[in-house]
Amino acid sequence: QVQLVESGGGLVQAGGSLRLSCATSGRTSIMYAMGWFRQTPGKEREFVAGISRFGGSSYYVDSVKGRFSISRDNTENVVYLQMNSLKPEDTAVYFCAGARGTIPPDTTSGYDYWGQGTQVTVSS
Repeated sequence: QVQLVESGGGLVQAGGSLRLSCATSGRTSIMYAMGWFRQTPGKEREFVAGISRFGGSSYYVDSVKGRFSISRDNTENVVYLQMNSLKPEDTAVYFCAGARGTIPPDTTSGYDYWGQGTQVTVSS
């Protein structure tokens, strides 16, 4: 089994920054691609960013390009999401997810493991 634990969420003013972390443990050798998703009440979980197995490629939803950056430290088994220039519409619960594969999928069905989520609230 693989466990994912997110941290780093909180309340921030518009224009501010937060860095989310996702610590992985367990059989991490079977997990390769990683992704961040977010969800607001009544809406489906949305792909935000993904990173390939060794971190060589990253992918973003258009609404966060240029503001968010995903990275990973495979020696520490941690994935990060640096969020800058935050907007009120970024408010959501953010989830870390892991997939067996090299390229991170952009749909929830492509992932095998999920964290419990961390709340990010951006005030205007």
